[in-house]
Amino acid sequence: MKKIIGFILVAILAIACSSKKDGNMIVEGNIKGLKKGTLYLQKMQDTVLVSVDSITVFGDGNFRLTDNVASPEIYYLTFNGNVTNKRILFFGNKGTITIKDNIELFGFNPEITGSKNQLILNDYMKINSKFQSQSLEFVKKEFDARKENNKSLLEKLEKDYQNMIKRRYLYTTNFAVTNANFEVAPYIALTELYDANIKLLDTINNSLSEDVKNSTYGKRLDKYIKEIKEKETENK
Repeated sequence: MKKIIGFILVAILAIACSSKKDGNMIVEGNIKGLKKGTLYLQKMQDTVLVSVDSITVFGDGNFRLTDNVASPEIYYLTFNGNVTNKRILFFGNKGTITIKDNIELFGFNPEITGSKNQLILNDYMKINSKFQSQSLEFVKKEFDARKENNKSLLEKLEKDYQNMIKRRYLYTTNFAVTNANFEVAPYIALTELYDANIKLLDTINNSLSEDVKNSTYGKRLDKYIKEIKEKETENK
């Protein structure tokens, strides 16, 4: 009898914690191996990460979460609210997005379908990871050169590093311009080129389609560029 009552209480709790709201975006899927835990659908509002929906999962790892999306933007699927080392970042949009992952490698290599922006972002991240690997190699080489007090090598490494940075900036700019009809373009500009030459940001901004200009990230990019130009004017 106690087991039956316990099962009923668990079932009630699961229903109470499950998503009940309706939205124009549905995020559903399965986290293999997730026997018990809470999944949170989160996004940034201003500079604060907020939860827009959550569901307590029992047994099968299936989940369904929703939110209303004005324009495509980045969301986070987190496990028990832990955004440090257990999270899935994805581009949310109207419609159904399906996410499949494994609890043991949660967030490492999830399968995400239903978002064109996500597919484009995946393509960019594959190349960008190579630039990141090169940056790490430069750090190691610089450490060794300093240890040996090899000034000529340090000068060469600095020059090579700056050239690599320029290549990454140019690649990122070209990638964003090529995908100017998608909201991922201004997002990449804001996250990967925030410290780049203003001309590169302008190039991306001027290439955006009208719909993308009016999107969440399109407006943020335009505002960011205007703020930089205002500061440059004030400093003259």
